[in-house]
Amino acid sequence: MNQTMTSRALFLALLGVTGMAAANPEDPLTESREPSERSKIEIGYAIAPVPLDTRRKNRALVGLGSYIVNAQGSCNDCHTHPNYAVGGNPYVGQPVVLNAKEYLSGGRQFGPFTSANLTPDGFGRPAGLSFEQFRTVIRTGRDPDGSGRILQVMPWPTFGNMTELDLRAIYEYLRAIPSLPDNPQPGP
Repeated sequence: MNQTMTSRALFLALLGVTGMAAANPEDPLTESREPSERSKIEIGYAIAPVPLDTRRKNRALVGLGSYIVNAQGSCNDCHTHPNYAVGGNPYVGQPVVLNAKEYLSGGRQFGPFTSANLTPDGFGRPAGLSFEQFRTVIRTGRDPDGSGRILQVMPWPTFGNMTELDLRAIYEYLRAIPSLPDNPQPGP
């Protein structure tokens, strides 16, 4: 009987601690996270190619999102045209300098397809999408324009395997980048 009560008390204590950590909407990446997770956040801030507006945003998610977008996802490769600033193209032996002027504003053309502008709209929504719409696009590849078409160039079959935390981090990062009009100079 005493062992059962001890087990139940331990379970309730763990449930309470877990509930408190999960109930903090300000920081899903608590201090109890792995050191590698904290270093990803720090790296994310260090490699962000544009100033970030973190007001009223989760700073840990913004940093982790930057890490995923800029160190893992290569989002710049398709959603920025041209990818690199003048003098910053590593493919011709220059130091890497991303094109901050058109960063993630779309315009890369792939035959008949043009990449979307991922920067926040006037309401702060990346690509004009709510988080739920963004998640649906990443998980299903369905064009958010309501046509039901499958995005043919977007690597959604791979990105769709990301965790919910990864998707929230990417979305929070995209909310923090500067809002830009659609890229005025689309190209291949």
